Amino acid sequence: MARIFDIVEIPDMRPDDMVRRFPPQGSGDFRLGSQVIVRESQAAVFYRDGKALDTFSAGRHTISTNNIPILINLLGPLFSGKSPFKAEVYFVNMREFLEMTFGTPHPITMRDKELGMVRLRAFGNYRIQVSDPQMFVNKIVGTQGLYETEDIQNFLRSMLVSSLTDLLGSAKLSIFDLPAMYEELGAGLRAKLNDRFQELGLNLKQVVLQSVSPTEDTEKAIDERASMGAIGNLDAYLKFKAARAMGDAAQNQGGGAGTGAGMGVGLGAGIGMGAGMAQMLTQAMQGTQQTAPAAAPATPKSAAEVQALLDNLDTRLANGELSEALYEKLTAKWQAKLKEMGG
Repeated sequence: MARIFDIVEIPDMRPDDMVRRFPPQGSGDFRLGSQVIVRESQAAVFYRDGKALDTFSAGRHTISTNNIPILINLLGPLFSGKSPFKAEVYFVNMREFLEMTFGTPHPITMRDKELGMVRLRAFGNYRIQVSDPQMFVNKIVGTQGLYETEDIQNFLRSMLVSSLTDLLGSAKLSIFDLPAMYEELGAGLRAKLNDRFQELGLNLKQVVLQSVSPTEDTEKAIDERASMGAIGNLDAYLKFKAARAMGDAAQNQGGGAGTGAGMGVGLGAGIGMGAGMAQMLTQAMQGTQQTAPAAAPATPKSAAEVQALLDNLDTRLANGELSEALYEKLTAKWQAKLKEMGG
């Protein structure tokens, strides 16, 4: 014989439980006149045949056709008010959920205005609170079929990650701009998702983006970009990369030979390639140095002209026309000259 529940309650709901079902599995048999005990920060939603019957707030309630009037149509003849009815009760936690985390399970691919295509990982946290328990149960339990806390959190995380991917893709930013925009991105993500969370009976109170980090491949691209900026000349950088690759190939060939003769051939090739690489790099750097002082007066004759030349050097360094080593050398030279002039 099915058990008829006269007391309906969840006394052990944990702070991190979003919703708990009574009974845990299947439908329960409830009698008109049974007591429903709802604790502070809880709401109880009666649910039957895919539809919420009614919602009880904190307090002690007696099940009757007054507080669940839809039972009249569900039960038909009531047999003196003693006939049980089948339903489930979902106890919803009305507390504010703090520090709920989200992260990208796979790297996000986005277009970067400086590096081209990059792949990023993102992590953050968010705060939510159930605003409409009956809608929450209808949409999460009824539509999605979820009532375990972990499953609900995974569903919400997928919404956050999907919207974050769209937001980063449409922002047209560089990865170098992102660290200064975490707050704006978090606010934008909240605004983008607020209506969707409201439709689930949830209030999305805050979204905090904690980090956006590149994958290993993207980090290598950043390092390459930094190396190119340090050299200050794209052509020289590409020649240097090609020469280094050729030198590495020659060394690998020599290391793979099984005999002394093979090692000698590899060593000789490596030396030749290394010399060619050094010559390429030297020529490229000389080409940079030859073009460096062209925009400045050939022989500054006054303190004002020397100062103008120094300002021009600052501009050319910022534009990548000079390497840092050449910039420091020329700056030291003309600052000493300016000092001699009493400037």
